Amino acid sequence: MGFFTKDIKTLNDLFVHTLQDIYYAEQQIAKNLPDMVSKATDATLKNGFEKHLEETKGQISRLEQVFQMHGVQAKGIDCPAIDGILKEASDVAGEVDDKDVLDAALIAAAQAVEHYEIARYGALIAWAKMLGRGDCASVLQQNLDEEKLTNDKLNAMALRNVNKRAA
Repeated sequence: MGFFTKDIKTLNDLFVHTLQDIYYAEQQIAKNLPDMVSKATDATLKNGFEKHLEETKGQISRLEQVFQMHGVQAKGIDCPAIDGILKEASDVAGEVDDKDVLDAALIAAAQAVEHYEIARYGALIAWAKMLGRGDCASVLQQNLDEEKLTNDKLNAMALRNVNKRAA
């Protein structure tokens, strides 16, 4: 079921659909982060990926809380967007031999994931507020704040040293 399916008739339907989308996405990210940890050669990057894996597990728990608060079963739906982003990250990482370039590629891939999550959480928060679910919006905001902070950290790491070593 995609965004333009006939099964989505109301803003609430769209909210639940997108909640299921990001739930699936976070689960796929949690499955893929250990591979990124193992491929990263920069110690700070490796550590950052390990910390983000723990954060992602917390984000999944918060999403389950939002499902419960909203009165719907916690379940994911296939998300071709995140599957594509993660596949591209794996493909690119598999093609890079230079460890410094690999670290730069991993950061770029991780930022693509973060940007997807930021977009989804931003929409979910806006919709939750429109649906009168400030409680859900507040929990989702915690995830959004973590995603933005992770993106900022990745960007700083890339600009501070990783990209320079790859150049």
